[in-house]
Amino acid sequence: MTKPIHSRMRRLRWTSYTLVVLGYMLAYFHRMAPASISSDLQQSFMASGVALGGMAAAYFYTYTVMQIPVGVMADVLGARKIVAIGAVLSGMGSLMFGMADTLSMATYGRVLVGLGVSVMFISLMKLNSVWFHDRHFGTVGGMSLLLGNLGAVLAAAPLVWLVAQTSWRNVFIGVGFFSILLGVLVWFFVRSNPGEVGLPTMRELEGKESHPAHQGHWYDGLIKVMKNRATWPGFWPNLGIGGSLFAFAGLWAVPYLRDVYAMDRATAANHTTVLLLSFAVGSLFSGWLSDKLGKRLPVILGGLMVYVLCWLPIVFDWRLPVSLGYVLFSLMGIGASGFTLTWSSVKEVNPPALSGMATGVINIGAFLGAAILQPLVGWAMDQGWDGKLVAGARVYSAHNYQMGLSIMLGFAVVGLIGALTIRETYCRYISVAKH
Repeated sequence: MTKPIHSRMRRLRWTSYTLVVLGYMLAYFHRMAPASISSDLQQSFMASGVALGGMAAAYFYTYTVMQIPVGVMADVLGARKIVAIGAVLSGMGSLMFGMADTLSMATYGRVLVGLGVSVMFISLMKLNSVWFHDRHFGTVGGMSLLLGNLGAVLAAAPLVWLVAQTSWRNVFIGVGFFSILLGVLVWFFVRSNPGEVGLPTMRELEGKESHPAHQGHWYDGLIKVMKNRATWPGFWPNLGIGGSLFAFAGLWAVPYLRDVYAMDRATAANHTTVLLLSFAVGSLFSGWLSDKLGKRLPVILGGLMVYVLCWLPIVFDWRLPVSLGYVLFSLMGIGASGFTLTWSSVKEVNPPALSGMATGVINIGAFLGAAILQPLVGWAMDQGWDGKLVAGARVYSAHNYQMGLSIMLGFAVVGLIGALTIRETYCRYISVAKH
């Protein structure tokens, strides 16, 4: 292949990747932001714990419902179209959220945000599968998660600082305009696959045949993925590990540290920053280590066991000094990153042309788990609440948090048990290897 074609391929690969990663960062920002502004939201809308949890979870309900449709659209329409439309929709939702004068309007904004950003992750994984070599998928997936989680990091301490300089409303209005601009850029500059512009596939570059396209209706492909027994084990770590991580970091971690440890909001947000950074770095390391070992399962199970153990000091109220608190949150994030390899595993036990659908099916678990847990934990804590308020925001006791967060530990254990049934793929497409 001539040098100009190589150069063009690299330019289009990284332009497409960068713009879609920015959309993925927005998804993580919106996912985790309610934790940092929980007291502001309670004051603005006079919300109870269950009401606040319901508003935050509206994002996850929408995200959950959209995962299979997005998987289908990623395989059929390609990343460019759905990411561009999704970025515009999430921008409109962010504007609505920032301008909301009632909790209902804020919830509708979160629904629209969830609808828009629900396309980002699966589109990015689909983009990775066609613009990078198969043997690098775990590493590139880890890098994608690392970059995406920077959005979550921005939703922690940096968001707290920015809200102190202006207001939470102005921040979300600004994010909304940025998201709309991103949608326009994606429409004009992203390419869904190399063939879209007449370039060879990554396998053709190595003298191999391209992965075969799916023959037949998309519905047949979806049924094939869902009937594959090897698809479903990865659902449980997503539900239990991903769901509890997103629910805790995305809403309840900051209030927990504030009420139980009497931390100010900035210090509490620093803990969630550490948690999310550790998850991001752990995702990159897990992908690299898995590709290096040529195995998925040992890295998945090792990480998940660490994550489950990290819940014990929280649920049993072992009061830790601040320094050990940071260590605990670091280990928690690194351990949780093990579940991200389920996305590589499920891709590898299904035909390559159906990777978007396969990822979408199990990715439902993470957002269903968070959607269930955010209001459920709030409800459990409301049952024992003694009526204490500070500046209009509810203050819960350590016992209240034990009641609520023990549910998260239960979900995490379910995730670990489910992971034991995941099929080892040895970092390759099983169907292709058999062929």
